[in-house]
Amino acid sequence: MTRILLTGSSRGIGAACLSALTQAGATVSGHATTPGDDRIAADLDQPGAAAALWAEAVERLGGADVLVNNAGIFEANPLDGDDADWLAGWERTMRVNLTASAELCRLAVRHWQASGTGGRIVNVASRAAYRGDSPAHWHYAAAKAGMVAMTKTIARGYARENILAFAVCPGFTMTGMAEDYLESRGGDRLLADIPLGRVAEPDEVAAAVRFLALDAPASMTGAVLDVNGASYVR
Repeated sequence: MTRILLTGSSRGIGAACLSALTQAGATVSGHATTPGDDRIAADLDQPGAAAALWAEAVERLGGADVLVNNAGIFEANPLDGDDADWLAGWERTMRVNLTASAELCRLAVRHWQASGTGGRIVNVASRAAYRGDSPAHWHYAAAKAGMVAMTKTIARGYARENILAFAVCPGFTMTGMAEDYLESRGGDRLLADIPLGRVAEPDEVAAAVRFLALDAPASMTGAVLDVNGASYVR
C-alpha cells in the first residue's frame, strides 16, 4: 500500500486530493496548520515545523513512498505598503510556499536514498509560476516559480535512484483563496480570460495529483501538468 504525506489537506485542493488518494487505496497522512480529523498539525511558517511534520508522518505511516506538497498561502502584499511589512509578507509567503516544501523534499530524498526504495514527489505549484500574478502577489508567483524549478532539479538529479518528481500548475480553482481573489479583482473579467469559461474544480486538480502520485510512468519525471482551462498555454 502506498504511504503518502499530503500537506495542506484540510480544504480545497488538499481535501480533494485526500479523498482521491484514499479512494485509490493509498494510506495518507494529512496535515493542516491546526489539528483536526487525525491530521498532523504544523505551522510551516515556523522554524523546525517541516522537519517535525516529516518525522511524525514517517512514524505514523511506517515510512513514506510519496510526498505531496500542497500547503500554501495567498496573501496580498501591496507594493506601496510599509517597507518592513512588505518584506515580512514576502518572507512569510516564501517560507510557507517554497522553503517548507524544499525542506520536505530534501527530507524525502534523503529518506529514499537511505532506504534505497525510491519515491515520488508531487508539488502543487500554480499557473503564476509561468504567467506571473497581480502586482500585489509578486511573492506568490516567485515562490511557485521556485517550486517548479526545484521539481525539475530534483527530477534531473535523482531519477537514477528512482526518485521521481512532478508538478501540477493549477490556474484559478474554486477554493476559498480563489473565491476571495475573484471577488476582489472582478470575477467576470477574470473568467473572460479563461477559454473554458470557468475556473477549475478541486477534484480536477486532485485527479492530476493522484495520477502523478500513483500511476504516472517513471519516464514522466520532471513533467509539469497544467490545469488552467487554457488560460495559459505553454
